[in-house]
Amino acid sequence: MPNSEIEQLSIDTIRTLSMDAVQKANAGHPGTAMALAPIAYLLYTEVMRHNPASPHWPDRDRFILSAGHAAVLQYSTLHLTGYNLSLEELKRFRQWQSATPGHPEFRHTEGVEVTTGPLGQGYANGVGMGFAERFLADTFNRPHHKLVDHRVYAICSDGDLMEGVSYEAGSLAGTNGLGKLIYFYDDNHITIDGTTSISFTEDRAKRFDALGWHVQSVADANDLGALREAVASAQAETVRPSVIIVRSHIGFGAPNAVDTAKAHGAPLGEAEVAATKKALGWDPDKHFYVPDEVYAHMNRVDRGNELETEWQQRLANWSLAFPDAREKWDAAWEGKIGPWTPPEFKPGEEIATRMAGKQVMQAFKDAVPTMIGGAADLVESTYTEFEGGGYFSDKWSGRNIPFGIREHAMGSIVNGISAHGGCVKPYGSTFLIFSDYMRPAVRLSALMGLPVVWAWTHDSVGLGEDGPTHQPVETYAALRAIPNLWFVRPADANETAAAWKVALERKDGPVALSLSRQKVPTLDRSDLASASLLERGAYTLWESSSSPDLILIATGTEVALALEAGRKLAGDGTAVRVVSMPCWELFDAQSHEYRDEVLPPEIGARLSIEPGVELGWKRWVGDRGDSISIEHFGASAPGNTVLEQFGFNLDNVVARAAALLERVA
Repeated sequence: MPNSEIEQLSIDTIRTLSMDAVQKANAGHPGTAMALAPIAYLLYTEVMRHNPASPHWPDRDRFILSAGHAAVLQYSTLHLTGYNLSLEELKRFRQWQSATPGHPEFRHTEGVEVTTGPLGQGYANGVGMGFAERFLADTFNRPHHKLVDHRVYAICSDGDLMEGVSYEAGSLAGTNGLGKLIYFYDDNHITIDGTTSISFTEDRAKRFDALGWHVQSVADANDLGALREAVASAQAETVRPSVIIVRSHIGFGAPNAVDTAKAHGAPLGEAEVAATKKALGWDPDKHFYVPDEVYAHMNRVDRGNELETEWQQRLANWSLAFPDAREKWDAAWEGKIGPWTPPEFKPGEEIATRMAGKQVMQAFKDAVPTMIGGAADLVESTYTEFEGGGYFSDKWSGRNIPFGIREHAMGSIVNGISAHGGCVKPYGSTFLIFSDYMRPAVRLSALMGLPVVWAWTHDSVGLGEDGPTHQPVETYAALRAIPNLWFVRPADANETAAAWKVALERKDGPVALSLSRQKVPTLDRSDLASASLLERGAYTLWESSSSPDLILIATGTEVALALEAGRKLAGDGTAVRVVSMPCWELFDAQSHEYRDEVLPPEIGARLSIEPGVELGWKRWVGDRGDSISIEHFGASAPGNTVLEQFGFNLDNVVARAAALLERVA
């Protein structure tokens, strides 16, 4: 059955707005928007439960444009359905401080659920939202009171499927039976370099089937009837995630650009835009034109208000029946952390900071009952799990997600769980070196300002025998280079407790914990200059004089070495201060006065001690200072041997300090 007149007019309005916005900006990706306008129309006007007037109500359906380069498709549809996105903002597509950036950005444009653009990320974020929906439904729903019941819809492209993260995330979605996921795969046969036949020839339907997905195909993206049938079938499938493979034609409607690579990533040109409008039956001289009947037909504010009002009534009834659960619900959605008491570790006790982290997690687990996460098949080594919380599976929503050896998907899924809301402080864990595998997701967690925790262990050459492939000598610097990421390397067990407290309390971005494999002594702080001030990023741990000649600055497991060296130097007559600097970013956020108090600018003899590359340390040690660092890859041997051979021993620190003092004298 052909589309009705108003349906076709609405779909073509999405196309013409998208073409005009890209053409005016002289940049963008018009072809996919033109091809997928029918899917966007169907989702936003008929399929999804959403409210343009209240984009954040908890039980809304989520939509992710994983093919984020087609952002103008979403912007046009958001405008037409009544979101707070004006026609003027469409005219300002890709311009300075507009609400319509080149790729969708979280918390920037109303109706955008996650930041997409790096292909595969949105796909995996959607899987994370599926985990969140299942966990919250199993946690809060009661017989005859279904409070959480929504779906995640996504549009993904050939590029999304080519990226390995989509395979990782898709496998987890199938394994865990995330039946609330409904993805549209845009099978347009085109990539920037030509056709998919030159690089992407596997049978995608069989691939999804092998991953445990419910698979359907629609032969023509313009066939609303076939799309409706496929969506209905996908909605009826509750055990498996669903994918609808849709054959589309990039640049649909453009007489000279349809099915060509040039329609993908560049404006069509004034002549082709005019020719396309003429072919669609539009006036080629009208730009950013929306017929009144399209506005009337596509606006979903009234319908959205009805849907949300109905849910609010369900919430009210549920709250009366289960007041204790309502308190937990409110706390979860507000991101509140309940009261908890950090464990106290005895001075002198030798304990790896990863093991201390395990004890800390057990201490706060009841304070964050909707915190979920897991490790990349390394719980036995990272010790990051909630004991008694059970494992997430296709049958039950435990708090511990077995991500398997899928670091990249783990990171992206954790981001999706956080962006969904209601699951407080999700976390992901692996060895620090394997943060490289998940770096795109870590970067996006910082870009989106997501309050997630990255708990990384085995954080130095001190891990020993596994050798240079596992020893993260360059990783500290690489992670510190990411804006808005707090990288925290605690010195001992008690600093680890403080580090987790900082991570739990941060609301505007991710915190990365860098924890040791090897045991380190728990410092006796009774005779130190101060108790742990980890929350300030750096602090004076010990000093032999309030007017030091030398400052030793260390992070993590090397703080104990710095303290030993400082006492040795003081015994030889040097006025020494030892500074623990677990987090550069927190220290940088302190007042100028505090920073100068800890690191007085007149003291040039500053020596940093950290088993990684020196890059970045000049800021803290100054031009006259020095660093004990590792400017090469590691080696396979027992951890203590590696540290000793690389100069992380008392004699070398004392000698380097003495040489520094002589040089700056």
